Amino acid sequence: MARIDRVELTAFSFQVPDLALGSHGAAGVGNLIYQKGGALGVTRYALRLFCDDGAEGGYVTHWVGTPSTFGQMQMLAPNLIGRDPEKREILWDDLKRELRAYDHMGHGPIDIALWDLVGRRYGISVATMIGAFRERLPAYASTYHGQAEPGGLDSIEAFCDYAEACKERGFAAFKIHGWHDGDARREAANLLAVRARVGEEMRLMLDPACQLRTFLDALYVGQACDEAGYFWYEDPYRDAGTSAFGQQRLREKLKTPILVSEHVRGLEAKAGFLLSGGCDMIHADPEYDLGITGALKVAHLCEALGLDVQLHACGPAHRAMVAALRNTHYYELALIGPGMANCVPPVYACGYADQAEALDAEGTLPVPQGPGLGVTYDWDFIDRHQVARLVFD
Repeated sequence: MARIDRVELTAFSFQVPDLALGSHGAAGVGNLIYQKGGALGVTRYALRLFCDDGAEGGYVTHWVGTPSTFGQMQMLAPNLIGRDPEKREILWDDLKRELRAYDHMGHGPIDIALWDLVGRRYGISVATMIGAFRERLPAYASTYHGQAEPGGLDSIEAFCDYAEACKERGFAAFKIHGWHDGDARREAANLLAVRARVGEEMRLMLDPACQLRTFLDALYVGQACDEAGYFWYEDPYRDAGTSAFGQQRLREKLKTPILVSEHVRGLEAKAGFLLSGGCDMIHADPEYDLGITGALKVAHLCEALGLDVQLHACGPAHRAMVAALRNTHYYELALIGPGMANCVPPVYACGYADQAEALDAEGTLPVPQGPGLGVTYDWDFIDRHQVARLVFD
């Protein structure tokens, strides 16, 4: 029986051209703007697991790459030493208990790396391990937020132009992340204008990312979604997407399906939220929701109730899951914008990419088929750009 005898955690940095933080200077998911000539410094985290029989696996974070996540990964890493990596269920349960007082964001990368290790050991892809039946995934364009500074998505016209460009590129659908000021009238005007520009055949979604200020603001914008025939309405207002009661009342008054629970963490909490009537569709993410193991549990909960699930964000683990889930629709290419690259780490030595340029003529992206996650990481790049490394053995 193989045992994990070494865990390496590496923080590394890289730069993304033409992106910046804007005048607020505060890092956070979606807080980025287009700035010609800018260079955004980004830090992400790499995890490697080594076994005493020579097997190894790994994962590099995408959107969960925050300092708080790295801290939680450090808390969990010692619990892996001496453990059998194939016993993922009990490992998952033990790690979940260890982070019971925290938000669990450090759990996902470790679970994903365990899946990668076992897949590599047996020469089988994670997608195949979980029953994938798709080899290519229809993708939707998920935009950066609107910005006040000139450039990027700085106006309703800019959103309309970019939606039209994404339609021409072949994206199956388009999701708007609006402005950070929570102006309900501008959000409604924007979503109606985008619908008018791209026509009825393209599916559209709106995610205010909890920036609308009040329930009535959310209702006003939701009624515009109804008018424009939006596919879903996501995380509308500043309940942070966690008030089942408020979201249930919103659902009563709207036709557009509500997609919430990106910020409700874990199976039990999501089940309670869903059964309380808080949403029409659940959001799950293998990075956010305690790994592939945790996100699969959420997806199967939704399937048992006859409901759909949507995978949040992008990455090789996300592709494996979307390929295996009957009750989901699209792969989210997040986040992109006009002249704005997705700021995921450039660490793939196998051609894998989560950029708009990777989309084929049919608007799809491939599911990696190699062992484990099916990707080859450029560990030399990670080593050259490391800013911190911790080893547990």
